[in-house]
Amino acid sequence: MRIRRTSSGLLAPHGLTLLVGVAAVLAAAALIGLAWSVGFGAVLHRLIHPHWFWLWVAVAGEAVAYVGYTAAYREVATAEDGAELRVPLAAALVSTGFGVFVHSGGFALDRIALERAGLSPREARRRVLGLGALEYAVLAPATFVAAIIVVLVHPGVSSGLTLPWIIGVPAGTALALAALHWRDVVTRWPLVGERLAHGLHALQLVLRLVTSPRQYGLGVVGATAYWGGDIFCLWAALHAFSAHTPPVAQLIVGYSTGYAITRRALPLGGAGVVEALLPFALGWVGIALAPALLAVFAYRLINLWLPIIPALGGIPALRRLEEDSRKRRAGRDTRDSHRTGRSR
Repeated sequence: MRIRRTSSGLLAPHGLTLLVGVAAVLAAAALIGLAWSVGFGAVLHRLIHPHWFWLWVAVAGEAVAYVGYTAAYREVATAEDGAELRVPLAAALVSTGFGVFVHSGGFALDRIALERAGLSPREARRRVLGLGALEYAVLAPATFVAAIIVVLVHPGVSSGLTLPWIIGVPAGTALALAALHWRDVVTRWPLVGERLAHGLHALQLVLRLVTSPRQYGLGVVGATAYWGGDIFCLWAALHAFSAHTPPVAQLIVGYSTGYAITRRALPLGGAGVVEALLPFALGWVGIALAPALLAVFAYRLINLWLPIIPALGGIPALRRLEEDSRKRRAGRDTRDSHRTGRSR
């Protein structure tokens, strides 16, 4: 059966249904496999009496995360004479891109949507890279600090999880700043020069956002709210299945390790991948695997499957964006043909 796709990057309705089914199978397979490795008895024991209050708290945290990401998304897209992006459309792009409707990842949808909003393909690509860079400009320093705290307070945690953050974040920052300083040289390198130019342009945009808080402060605040809300959602989900308060520093390191690649860059919202990696990452930093597995299950229900409802509501807005783009192109073609006729 051939699945039809629109130029917005979204599949036709029957294709979307297929993607949801595939994502559900991948997520369920990962969780069942992990439950088997942990022991179904241990998992069921934790599942019988959850603290339901904390699950509602987790939902509130994830709502903050989505609002924050919408603010950051719109700030990156509109900064420095960028695309004209209304808040409802930015919210639709965020909810749909984080969902299971885009098999090539939410960033692919973002690039196409920003082109439809009036940006050139080159600029749209750079804005999407800038959005990813802004995410890690907030998460990486926070994980760096958390990793230092874990080393000092919890020395029993494997250094294989903490040292990459303690060494990698300063080293990566220094390399990025050096590349910006030598931008004219770096961008002339054969084979990789053009790609590095896109990345450095995105990094420069993020630096402007960070260093201009009065003009672009909402972008950094939004990215911080996104990561804070999402980590808080997982923290509250852990609280729902554990008798002990989850350790914050270990949780941040485990969360960041499990999200080595942002889920917006992963196909199908990271379905199957996050469920497989995140419980182990939490286990490696000393969080018991049984409550970690159940917490990740609840967390993914909240941050991936629950937002399907607003994401479905956002799809018509993306279709309208595609239609508006076609109308603009048709209008330009008509004007160009009239000018050509008059010149003759």
